[in-house]
Amino acid sequence: MTTDKDTAQKASGALPVEEMVTEDIWGLYRTVKAAGAPRRNELEHIRNVLMERHYPLVRYIAERLLQTLPKSIELDDLVSAGLFGLMDAIRGFDPDRGIKFKTYCTTRIRGSILDQLRSQDWVPRLVRLKASRIDRALQRLTGEMGREPTHAELAEALEMDHQELSREIQAGSAKAMYSLSDKWEDRDDDSSMEKVDVLEDKRSIDPIGELNKQDMMGYITRSLTHKERFIIEQYYQVGHTMREIGEMLSLTESRVCQIHSNVMARLKSLFGSKTSTMLL
Repeated sequence: MTTDKDTAQKASGALPVEEMVTEDIWGLYRTVKAAGAPRRNELEHIRNVLMERHYPLVRYIAERLLQTLPKSIELDDLVSAGLFGLMDAIRGFDPDRGIKFKTYCTTRIRGSILDQLRSQDWVPRLVRLKASRIDRALQRLTGEMGREPTHAELAEALEMDHQELSREIQAGSAKAMYSLSDKWEDRDDDSSMEKVDVLEDKRSIDPIGELNKQDMMGYITRSLTHKERFIIEQYYQVGHTMREIGEMLSLTESRVCQIHSNVMARLKSLFGSKTSTMLL
């Protein structure tokens, strides 16, 4: 079926939009856009052609970002988010400013992908607002300079020092959640270890550290009397209070405190003399 657009192209000898070079497509796009509503369908067609022309750039940016992200992130999701950024870039691009479209749209595509990632993570809202402020400044400077600004230029525009800007960029980077049932290795066979198997239990007791503590306590208390050793062990190892220890020994709390103070003074003197001997 021949459309009115095809008939007009054949009559004028013009090439189909799909066969035109990108620069000529942009010229046609500006002309049709200026015509307004009567050529809305043609404008939509030209915009779709521009989207297809720049699709490889979207995929390239998505693949570069994917290398820094967890395996749970799908490339197709990044590409889809990047296409929204490309669409916005085409609508907002002004060739009269003398900026290359590739430079202009790269920042918009990358920003759209990062916005999609940030909407899926658990970073606080305040951090997100700061990250959005940095992104807006980055896009504005890119449009004004025709290139991506340097770190120093971005810091100056945001009235931040280099370290503060680096911290904000790091804090605003996308965070993702992992499944503990995921395989630690690339293989999916049963021999692969799951991430939960290597997760550190910070509440568990370190057996080596516990043995070291016991050895140290035995060395420290070996010169003490039975009562003195009991007080030190109950207070530092078990965690009983002076009053509780006094009740177990049928002593007053003040008496337990006195014994404890005497023991600590002797141990301090003992270790002080040993340290001085080692230094000599």
